[in-house]
Amino acid sequence: MAGSAVDVRPVSDGLGSKRGRGSSPGLHEEDRASTKVSKPASNMWAEGRTGGIYIPPHRLRKMQESIAEDKTSKEYQRMQWELLKKRINGVVNKVNVSNLAEIAVAVFRENLIRGKGLFCRAVLKAQLSSPEFTNVYTALVAVVNSKMPEVGELLLSRVIMQFRRSYRRNDKITCMSATKFVAHLVNQQVAHEILALQLVTLLLEKPTSDSVEVSISFVKECGALLTEVSPQGIHAVFERLRSILHEGEIDKRVQYMIEALFSVRRSGFSEYPIVLDDLDVVEDEDKITHELSLDDELDLGTGFDVFQYDADYEENEKKYLEIRKEILGDDEHASGDEEEDSEESGDDAAGGGDQGRVEVDDQTGREDVEFRRKIYLTIMSALSYEECAHKLMKLMSGKEGKEPSLCQMLLECCGQERSYLSFYGLLGCRFCALNRLYVAAFESLFAEYYGEVHRFETSRIRNVAKFFAALLASGSMPWSIFELISINE
Repeated sequence: MAGSAVDVRPVSDGLGSKRGRGSSPGLHEEDRASTKVSKPASNMWAEGRTGGIYIPPHRLRKMQESIAEDKTSKEYQRMQWELLKKRINGVVNKVNVSNLAEIAVAVFRENLIRGKGLFCRAVLKAQLSSPEFTNVYTALVAVVNSKMPEVGELLLSRVIMQFRRSYRRNDKITCMSATKFVAHLVNQQVAHEILALQLVTLLLEKPTSDSVEVSISFVKECGALLTEVSPQGIHAVFERLRSILHEGEIDKRVQYMIEALFSVRRSGFSEYPIVLDDLDVVEDEDKITHELSLDDELDLGTGFDVFQYDADYEENEKKYLEIRKEILGDDEHASGDEEEDSEESGDDAAGGGDQGRVEVDDQTGREDVEFRRKIYLTIMSALSYEECAHKLMKLMSGKEGKEPSLCQMLLECCGQERSYLSFYGLLGCRFCALNRLYVAAFESLFAEYYGEVHRFETSRIRNVAKFFAALLASGSMPWSIFELISINE
């Protein structure tokens, strides 16, 4: 038996593989066939699952051409999704102070309805990696928010959630970045100042060295705006910081930072302006402020971050082309340097033919609803009637003819209170003293409310009656308004 040992070494089959004695070539070919990829390489590329395999450019172009033949296919839409992601990331990463206008135009050229999740992710990632350019990113967000407020609201929701998570996890770096983002969103009036006051109040509620340091950085960034729009709110924040400083339970380093912050306040936040002139690119009437708070249930729209097949892909793309044309105008390929020329050509076209920009006459009342909402938020957030009057007069700037709407909102807010507040009466007297148009508006509203008083609840009747009584007692309204009242038995 020793001399007849069997050689069981594998034998080469000439293809670089080895098979043992007795193995069937047909069976081996079947095994090799079963290991082949079932999907074409083009499908794998479209789905982004190439596994890091290098694809030569000429082969990649062939794959794209083969996929592009059927624009209704899932592979084509996935390919366009991947290209959209790359373009948005590239555009966001190139933004700076000098090219903000050009980048904003480039962003609107992409389908932000389909890619709003991608845009928000790109901005958040870029801001987290480069916090020093936060004011530039927020300026870009403000431009997008003025035309597509749903994108601005989605990004604000994600920033708030980012702060919540980092605060719970004691992640100081991410928390610092998120608070800086919120501060500049407040400066750009994308977020309401109430959010800023809520955030700093939370940070100082149970002070630690880290939380106080984060709050100091936050107040530096948006303190100038809070001093202007909510002086009593920022005063309360500094009083809290003063008490923390006197208690002396935090690190010496942070105590010195508090003292430095008081010096910044005394200088009027001169080193921390609200918005740089080069980044103040959105007109006041175009700004849209979202009243999200820290405690709200936020819709993060995570489904917008991943590819989803669209059965009406081509139709939705055509719809966005119309939206893009409305935003950018006819010459949507014009650069920021040619902005003036494009405006002149747009004016000439509008005056001479059908190729001019279409002026949309909004008859849905959306503008009036938005105006009333701003009045309501201003009244509810004010701490005194002087502050409220100042904010409302600033809001009324350039809005001639809106005096009746302001007076009506003032009366509606007063009527909704559980009991009458002298705040509303003093506010009404202040407006009557400023302009006779408000007196005429209140006289008209007195007649209107008197005709509908039988429909009101008792508390509302009492509040409205005391409001008009305050105006009469102060001499802001004439007693002649009672001529429409007839006394019966």
